Amino acid sequence: MSGYLIGVQPLVLPGVYAPQEDTALLAGALSEEPLSPGAHVLDVGTGSGALALAAARRGTRVTAVDVSWRAVYAARLNAWRERLPVRVRRGNLFDPVHGQSFDLILTNPPYVPAPAGGQAPRGRARAWDAGRDGRLLLDRICREAPGLLRPGGVLLMVHSALSDPASTLTFLRTSGLKASVTRRRRIPFGPVLRAREDWLRDRGLLSADEENEELVVVRAELPC
Repeated sequence: MSGYLIGVQPLVLPGVYAPQEDTALLAGALSEEPLSPGAHVLDVGTGSGALALAAARRGTRVTAVDVSWRAVYAARLNAWRERLPVRVRRGNLFDPVHGQSFDLILTNPPYVPAPAGGQAPRGRARAWDAGRDGRLLLDRICREAPGLLRPGGVLLMVHSALSDPASTLTFLRTSGLKASVTRRRRIPFGPVLRAREDWLRDRGLLSADEENEELVVVRAELPC
C-alpha cells in the first residue's frame, strides 16, 4: 500500500472495501493539496476510513459518509484507534451533509461496469458495481458535489477509464468547475474485472489484448 496512507493499518471488517490501488492513487493526490489546518473535508464512500484518516492527520476537520453500516463501524473504529476526530455518518452519498459546505471532497465511488446493470447491487458488490456504464453514482456525484464546495474548494475523485472520464470532465465543467485528470495508473485486472472480462470485451470497453485497467484521478476546483 502506498506510503501516502501512513499511520496504523486500518482494520477492514467483512464486507467492507479494503484500501487498494485506487485508494493509494487518490491518497497521493490528497497529499499534494495545500490544505490549511481546520479545513473542512468530506470523504464520500469512506469504506474503512483510510482516506478520511489521511486527511485528518493533517489537522483538517473531516466528515466521512458511507451507505454501509459495516463501513461506518469500521471507519469509527479506525478513527478511535488513531485518536483522530473524524465524524462518520451513515447515508446515501451527500444526504447526511445536506446544507453543509467543504473545502475538499474526496470520493472513491463504485465505478465498475456490471452486466446486471438494471439491478441494484447488493452486499459487497455495492463497493464496486455501478451499472452497465459504470456511472450509476458518478453522474450523481458530478451533479451534486459542486453545490457542496466552498469558493476555491476542490473535488478529488478516482475511477476507472472504463467508466468514461471524458463524461466526468464534461459534467463538472458544465457545472462551472475547472476539471482535469491529474493522475493515471495502470494496474493488472483484479478478480472482479477478470470475472467479467469477456463481457467487457464484447461491449468494446476492452480491446482483445488489453490486460490492464487504467485508473484516473479527476481534480475539479470551484473558482473563487
